[in-house]
Amino acid sequence: MTVRLAYALAAALAASCAQEQPRALSGYVEADYLYMAPQEAGVVSELAVTEGDGVASGDLLFRLDPARMAYAAARAAAAAAAAETRAAESGVLDQAVAEAQAEFARARDAYARAKALHEDGFVSEARLDDERARYEAATARLERALAEREAARREWRSAESEADLARRRLADLAVHAPAAGRIERVYRRVGEVVAAGDPVVALLPPENVKIRFFAPEPMLASFAPGDEVAFSCDGCVAERRARIIFIATQPQFTPPVIYSLKEREKLMFLIEARPLEPQGLRPGLPVDVKAPGHG
Repeated sequence: MTVRLAYALAAALAASCAQEQPRALSGYVEADYLYMAPQEAGVVSELAVTEGDGVASGDLLFRLDPARMAYAAARAAAAAAAAETRAAESGVLDQAVAEAQAEFARARDAYARAKALHEDGFVSEARLDDERARYEAATARLERALAEREAARREWRSAESEADLARRRLADLAVHAPAAGRIERVYRRVGEVVAAGDPVVALLPPENVKIRFFAPEPMLASFAPGDEVAFSCDGCVAERRARIIFIATQPQFTPPVIYSLKEREKLMFLIEARPLEPQGLRPGLPVDVKAPGHG
């Protein structure tokens, strides 16, 4: 009798525990926005989108006034053109280098012969000094010719690099969508001054939508990155699925009460998952993720 009673109590306790396990886990839709900002400070001269617009990758989002940057780009281009002209005239410098090299070779050979003859006593000290002076002068001339040619080339390369930078900075005043998505927010309007790095619009690519839900510690072993979970939401005509991308290693207490199924405190772990079909899921939308063992 006592044994049967113990079994009955154990069964009742197990059934009670099973009933306490939630059938759904509370969560909500979250998003990783792309905050589109200029690399340069300036005045917004064109705003090509409004909130709610869908955009394709490469579409123009906004543009800053190019007047100041266009002037700088024109000056840099003119400087590069002048340097290129001077570099194009490097044929003269090439000729000077060739002549200096030939003179250097002659002076080097003459000095070597004079040095050998001087050691044998056939050339005087004065003659050796003359040949050494010619050799040193030829060496200095060659070094000068090479330096002048390299300076002209370096000037052209530097001017061309500055012109390229100015052109890129001018082009960067027009900011385009890096991916297809929806314009969620517009922070600046035409005529407003914007600082470098200050967002003008917020773009949400569909692949950046995710759901965040909370699982109690006893259920945590049922989830792993890469696993798929089923979830439902208000307005969803059918159950959807999402792939887990993140599981918190540290617990937190009850999730925000507006998303909680039961207003009680217990340790919960945050889990994030990417919906396989994110269409129609708006940030902030509550979702119910099917708990393991319920379907």
